[in-house]
Amino acid sequence: MKILVVGGSGLLGHHVLEQLRLRGHEATTVARTPREGVDRVLDVTTASEEELRELLAGHDGVMFAGGMDDRAVGKGPVAPRLYEGNVAPVVALLRAARAAGCTRAAVLASYYTYFDRVHPEWGLAAKHPYVRSRNEQARIGRETAGPDLPVAIIEVPFVFGVAPGRVPEWSVPLVKWVRSSSPLFAPAGGSAATSARGVGIVTVEALEDASGADIPVVEENLHWKDMITRMAGAAGRPRAVRTIPAAVVTAMFRLGGLVNRVTGKHPGLTIEHLDGLFLRELFVEPPVPRSVDEAIRETAKA
Repeated sequence: MKILVVGGSGLLGHHVLEQLRLRGHEATTVARTPREGVDRVLDVTTASEEELRELLAGHDGVMFAGGMDDRAVGKGPVAPRLYEGNVAPVVALLRAARAAGCTRAAVLASYYTYFDRVHPEWGLAAKHPYVRSRNEQARIGRETAGPDLPVAIIEVPFVFGVAPGRVPEWSVPLVKWVRSSSPLFAPAGGSAATSARGVGIVTVEALEDASGADIPVVEENLHWKDMITRMAGAAGRPRAVRTIPAAVVTAMFRLGGLVNRVTGKHPGLTIEHLDGLFLRELFVEPPVPRSVDEAIRETAKA
C-alpha cells in the first residue's frame, strides 16, 4: 500500500514511516517546513481542497500525525485554536481522501479519549478543551470519511524514544530536572507508557488492517515515582524520589488555575482539574506487555 504521512518529520511520524518501509510499503511525507526526508512541503491547515486531492492522488491511505497537543495555551478561549489545529485539518484531509478513493486512514490522537470513553463519570471532556477537541476530531472526521474509509484513532499515552533531531517535547524539562542535583518528588498515580517505535508498529498494523478502530497504545504501566526513578537512573543521576501528598498536589493545581484566570490564560488541559488526571492510575492493560526501559534510556541520553 501507499500511504500519505502528514507530519512525517516529527517523532512519531518518523517511526510510522520507518515501520511502513520495513514492511515494504510506500510512503509520501508531508510537513510544513523543509527537512531531510520530507517529500512535500505543505501546511495542510491552510491547503485548499484541490491541493489536498492532488496530494492524495494515487495513495491508498493517509496518516495524520500533526495537530496541537495538550500544552496548547494562550490568551482568550483555547477551544477555537484546538479546533483549527486538531479537527479542521483532519476533516479536510479525510474529505479529500474519500474523494481520492483512499481505503484506510489513521489519526495519532491521545489516550485521554480512551479514559473519557471508559470513565465518562470523570467528566474529562467537560473539564478539558483538549479532550473535547480530540473527541470531535474522531467523531467529525469519521462522519466526513463515511463507511468506505475506515479511520483508526491511535490513542497515544506518554511516549519515550527518539528520532533524528527529535525527542518527546514533554521530556525536555524532565530530563533537565533528573540530571540536576535537585531533589526528586512525584505524586501518587501513574500513566500508561509506550515507545515511539511501538506507536509506529500499532499505527501501521491499523492501516494494513483498515481497522477503523479506537486503539490505545501501551507497552507498560508506570507509577510516576517509578517513571522518574527510571529516568534519573538512565540519566546517570540515580537517587530517591519522594512522594508528594495528594492534598499538596491539589492545592498546587488550584493555585495554578487561579493564576491562569487572573492572567487570562486558557490551557488545553484546565489546570485546576489536573489533579483528576495526575493522581489517578491512567493505566491501560497492554495486549503484549513490554518494558520501555530502552526507550527511557534513549530519551534521557538525547
